[in-house]
Amino acid sequence: MSRQVEAVWDPAQYGVYGDERFRPFRELVERLGDVAPRHVIDLGCGSGEPAATLAGRWPGAVVEALDSSPEMIDAARAHEIPGRLTFRVQDLRTWDGRDADLIVSNAVLQWIPEHLELLPRWTRALAPGGRLAFQVPGNFAAPSHAILRELCRSDRWAGRLAHIVRDAPVLSAEGYLDLLAGHGCDVDAWETTYMQTLTGDDPVLEWVKGTALRPVLTALDAPDADAFVADYRERLRDAYPARPHGTVYPFRRIFVIARRT
Repeated sequence: MSRQVEAVWDPAQYGVYGDERFRPFRELVERLGDVAPRHVIDLGCGSGEPAATLAGRWPGAVVEALDSSPEMIDAARAHEIPGRLTFRVQDLRTWDGRDADLIVSNAVLQWIPEHLELLPRWTRALAPGGRLAFQVPGNFAAPSHAILRELCRSDRWAGRLAHIVRDAPVLSAEGYLDLLAGHGCDVDAWETTYMQTLTGDDPVLEWVKGTALRPVLTALDAPDADAFVADYRERLRDAYPARPHGTVYPFRRIFVIARRT
């Protein structure tokens, strides 16, 4: 297996701008239409809210929710429903299930370098006619991520941080369509850019503290983390200037639903 970046996840920080983060997941689930799964797997369930939504949408289904982060699973267990919705710690790279009617993966595949090898395996875990539905960020060329890569690869930080960042950790919508169609699936793939208006002080920094910045904060001690964040904050302010109505942060997402034929 390739080297996987480890981060200590903070459910509270991830929940900042929770409504905005949750919107792509809601739209992914709505696109599934009137399917009626009995067995649902949530791979990369985070702090549990998406899995709880799945259990509420399909009250007749059993939902298994998995995540590699003990911190996230600890938070998620508040949503458990005995016999219907369960959570457990699981490295998604080694998950090997079967006969799922629906597998959902929400904003996690960008963290798994070998996910292109996992996706065909996950489709084989579907029952005939079952669906794999996932969404990932598509904004790695955005200033928020380009600046982060530039800093991590700078002379000051490269020795400790260069391995953390990748230029293109996900495919395009077309790339995922080609991959999964090549493994015998009917594929619906699309992308959306949300023009989000964030409020508060340094809102883009607060946004990335919940996701892209987590591995950096985990890798550095407190004084170095403070120094890194101070430099990053100033660059983000230039890239995303505050406006009278807030700070605009374009948020591009890639969506895929693959049906096993």
